[in-house]
Order: sequence, then C-alpha cells, then structure tokens
Amino acid sequence: MSKKFSSTRADYLEWDQMLNLVHKLYKDEKYKMSLFIALGSFWGLRVSDLIALKWEEILNEEEITIVEQKTKKKRLISISPQLQQHIKDCHYKINPIGFQQVFVSQKKCVYSTQRLNILLKEIKLKYKLNIKNISCHTVRKTFGRQVFNMSGENSEMALIKLMEIFNHSNMGITKRYLGLKDEEIKEAYDLLRF
Repeated sequence: MSKKFSSTRADYLEWDQMLNLVHKLYKDEKYKMSLFIALGSFWGLRVSDLIALKWEEILNEEEITIVEQKTKKKRLISISPQLQQHIKDCHYKINPIGFQQVFVSQKKCVYSTQRLNILLKEIKLKYKLNIKNISCHTVRKTFGRQVFNMSGENSEMALIKLMEIFNHSNMGITKRYLGLKDEEIKEAYDLLRF
C-alpha cells in the first residue's frame, strides 16, 4: 500500500500475460477478478467507471455507452463476441441475485479501489506475474499499450486515438502514460521504409 499523497506508478501487463491471467483466474473460480481484468484491459476504463458498471448494461450487449465519471464524456464501446461470452460465463458463475453492480464483494458492497489494489497485488504474487507495479490502473494501461502495439506503422495514429480515448491534452502525456521510451519511439520510425 502506498503512503497517503504519495505518487505511485502502475505498469501494464503484456497482452498474452493478461489473457492467460484472465483464463487462470476463471479456472480458479476468481470470476470477479477475471472479469475486472478482462473488462479493464479490453475497454481502457478508469476503475471508477468499471466499479460503477451494472449487469444490465453489459450482459447480452454488442456495445455500450459509458459516461465517464471523471470527464463526463460519453464513450461508445464495442464488445467482441469472445468478451461477451466471458461476461455471460462470469455472470452465470457469480449468479448475482439481487445485485445490479457487477463488482460486489462478499460483504455485499461494491469493491473499493483500495480493495481491488490489494487483490491485484495478491494475484501478482500468487500467479508470479512479470510486472513491477500493479494496481487498478494496470488494466487501463494494458489496453493502451495493446492498442499502440497493434498499430504497427500507424503508431502516430494510435497515439492520437489513445490521446482522445484517455482525454490527454497532448501526445507527450499519452507517450509517458504508455511508458514509451525514446528507444521504442525511435524504433517505430526506423520501421518505416521509403
């Protein structure tokens, strides 16, 4: 746990590592954490928006519209068929009778960010994750890094899209946010051929 008012840095999970973790957590009957990591990594939402999700908003839907709590901006999010199946599978296993929110603890209250951070640190140790700093912000960064990594020669366009999605004021902030180092940025330009 970090000290009050201190600055911490969350790292991202490699995409394959994240997918493996989602599957392992589901297999180990940790359905809520499996779903939390999957939704966060596929949608890039802040933890405040993730814990506000209701089953009726995400179950059996092909897309959802989220009004971000921090920025009050609307985001339209497509749900892939595979992720939709994972949502359905988790819903069936969790069997949330009488609960609207997706991320409700055994104490019958919505998970706090602090509790989720503790659970993520426990998951890091149990599953021997290759990541230095893990927190709720890790899933949002995992989303951003995967979008950037998949962009190939269109890395500049990916940064522009991510800047918009993350509501950053400039691309420099987005680059720092994704943990891009000068060498990685240079490599992106070196890949381009005339």
